[in-house]
Amino acid sequence: MIHTATLIAILFVAITTYLTRILGYVLLKNKTLSTKQKQILEVVPGCVLISVIAPYFVRDNPADMIAIVVTLIAASRLSLLPTVIISMSTAAFLRMALS
Repeated sequence: MIHTATLIAILFVAITTYLTRILGYVLLKNKTLSTKQKQILEVVPGCVLISVIAPYFVRDNPADMIAIVVTLIAASRLSLLPTVIISMSTAAFLRMALS
């Protein structure tokens, strides 16, 4: 059975994600946006989701924190698939090595 607090948190995250997607377009529908502004609006929901998930990974496991740094570096230079492969491999290796 799911805890009430967990269900409420999931609902709030879903609502927040949906509202960030919709409100940007509703509030800016009569304005001409540059390509960069459109790209920013498209990533806002993902940023909200990451802000909820990230605290779990930076609690007290040094392997996860190092893997996050490696993933950020990879994501800034590579496309999605290589970044996912690098991040999963790094996390697995560091968890084995540092455990």
